[in-house]
Amino acid sequence: MREQNTRVARGPAGWWRRGERWWWDHRLRFADWFYAIGSFPMVAFVQIMPDIGLLRPVLTPLFMSGDTPLLVVLGVVFYLVPAGLVSVAVLFRRSRPHWLLALAFGLLLLFGNMLPAAFALYSYAVHFDDRRLLAGWFAVQALALYVALDVNLLAYVFNFGLFLVVPTTLGLWVGTRRQLIDRLQERAERLEREKHLMAEHAITAERTRIAREMHDVVAHRVSLMVLHAGGLEVSAEDPRTAEAAGLIRTTGREALAELRGILGVLRDEDGERAPTAPQPVLVDIDRLVGEWRDAGMVVDRGDTGGFDDLPPTVQRTAFRVVQEGLTNAAKHARGARVTLELRRKGGTLEVEVANGPATVAAPPPPSSGYGLAGIRERVALAGGSLTAGPRFDGGWRLSVVLPVSGGHEAEGE
Repeated sequence: MREQNTRVARGPAGWWRRGERWWWDHRLRFADWFYAIGSFPMVAFVQIMPDIGLLRPVLTPLFMSGDTPLLVVLGVVFYLVPAGLVSVAVLFRRSRPHWLLALAFGLLLLFGNMLPAAFALYSYAVHFDDRRLLAGWFAVQALALYVALDVNLLAYVFNFGLFLVVPTTLGLWVGTRRQLIDRLQERAERLEREKHLMAEHAITAERTRIAREMHDVVAHRVSLMVLHAGGLEVSAEDPRTAEAAGLIRTTGREALAELRGILGVLRDEDGERAPTAPQPVLVDIDRLVGEWRDAGMVVDRGDTGGFDDLPPTVQRTAFRVVQEGLTNAAKHARGARVTLELRRKGGTLEVEVANGPATVAAPPPPSSGYGLAGIRERVALAGGSLTAGPRFDGGWRLSVVLPVSGGHEAEGE
């Protein structure tokens, strides 16, 4: 899976994702350059429009002189340079907004160019929340507009509303909406983090509760069983009884050791880690079968094919299947002959545990019914299939087919 993710990251899809991320991170800078380049011709064009502004009475006779070199110099100094300065100020409108506001004030007062003032007020209202400073700059621009315009009151009100009121109002609306969206996103992220923390806390509390119950009930009962088996082993006069008691004691001690490891994982306290002991594989089936034979079970085993090159996940799943099958046979079919078969066929491994009907009458032990369900989940994670059901003679058959390659490495035993 990791190699597949690496190939995707290096392929066209990965390039596209990185390109989208890079574009999103630099979108505001691209917008600044777009506005800066687009504002240059508009500002330069508005500079030469009406005959307004404090410098117009001085500049008009010079432009009317007809001196070509003088006209070129005046055009560069009073038209191109101001437009270029506005473009530069636009690039820094989010970090140095006062540059654009001051330059817009000068162009409005001296040349009557209202476009930079409109854009400066809009930008400041969108990106900054200092309303007092915005009101001050708005009043300054309104005063410059009043001084620069030599028109009647109606014309002044029209230009005042179009170039000052409308951009400022629109900027305040956009800025408020942007702040609201940012706060909603921040709130959603905070709620998501709190949700994860609450889920983790609930999981930790449940795991601790399960570990406590297992320790108080299961571990206590198994410990008593081990102690009684040890006492019986010492005091028994019959060698076979002592041998059986020793087997019970050894098995109980192993169960306690495994149970303590599971409880440590469930509690996960003080940085405890999962047990690092080797997990059971197919070679451990000999020991498992030997333990059940020592307990009196008749097990006939047959293997077909080699198993050394099987993936660890397949071997662990097969071992658990055999373990569950032998345990069920011992619980529900006392004295029955059990047949265990492992068959390697091409790209699959077949595991079959079958037993005949019980030959010894005994009350059935308590059963949770979760053993077969857990085996079914393990087999499904390994990509295999499971078949379980009664046989014609009254016995039981558990059969599993596992693919040699594939499935999910999902076991964290």
